[in-house]
Amino acid sequence: MVQRWILAALRHRKFFSLGEANAAIRELLTILNHRPFKKRSGSRASLFEEIDQPALQPLPATPYDLSQWCKARINIDYHCVFDENFYSVPYTLVQELVEIRSTPTTVEIFHQGQRVASHPRRQGNGKTITNPQHRPKSHQVHLEWTPSRMVSWAATIGPLTAQLFERILQDKPHPEMGYRSCLGIIRLAATFSPTRMEAAADLALRTGACRYQSIKSILQNGLDQQPKANPTSPPTTPTQHDNLRGSQYFTAQETTPCSNNQ
Repeated sequence: MVQRWILAALRHRKFFSLGEANAAIRELLTILNHRPFKKRSGSRASLFEEIDQPALQPLPATPYDLSQWCKARINIDYHCVFDENFYSVPYTLVQELVEIRSTPTTVEIFHQGQRVASHPRRQGNGKTITNPQHRPKSHQVHLEWTPSRMVSWAATIGPLTAQLFERILQDKPHPEMGYRSCLGIIRLAATFSPTRMEAAADLALRTGACRYQSIKSILQNGLDQQPKANPTSPPTTPTQHDNLRGSQYFTAQETTPCSNNQ
C-alpha cells in the first residue's frame, strides 16, 4: 500500500536533500492515514487516536544500550574470564556458573538472576579487574588450594618447579591471582614427566617467562629438551672449507713481491 500511495506517487519527482524527500513523504503519509476505510467506519489515524495513543508510555530517560550476554564459570581465584580479561565476583561464588552482560563501557555479572558484580570494561588482553570487597578475609578458610599447598605440591616435582610457583605467586598483587597459572601447571604435570617439568621450570626462571602459557609452550615445543647454552665453553674451531683462505693466505701474499703490472 505504501508503494502504491507514496512511492509510486513520488517516482517521477527529484529530491536534492533528505529533508526535502522526508517532507514529501510525510505529506502523502498523512493523506494515506486519513483515508476512510472502505468496509468499516473511520481511518488509520482515527483508530490510532482511539486505541494506540492512550496506551503509549513515555520514552525511557536514557538511550537504549546495546548489550551482549554470555555465560562463564568462576575460577578458584574468584574471577571469571570475559573478552580475554579477568573480572572479580564475591569469593563465595567460586565454581558457580554466572551470566555476563556486557556493554561497550560496562561488564555486569549475574548469578541466578541477581547482579553480583559490576566493573568498567577494560580494553586489551590479560587485564585483571578486582573489587577489594570481593576478596575473602582469610583465603585459606574458603579455598581448598592455598599458596603453601601449591608450593608443597610443586616441591614433589622438584625444587625448580617449587621455585617457579613461588615466583608466580610473588609477582601478583594478591597470591590468589596466581592460582590460575599454578593450577594450569598442575594439570600439565599429568601429561609431562617430572624431568621435563623441572627442565621447563628451569628455562622459565632463567628467561623470566613465569606464566602458565609460557610453560605450556615450552613443553609442547620441546624447548625444555634442547641443550643449554654454555657461555664459558671455548670457542669452536673455524669451519674448514676450500673457499675459506684463512690468515696464512694473507701472510703469504704480503711476502710475495708484486709484478710491474700490479
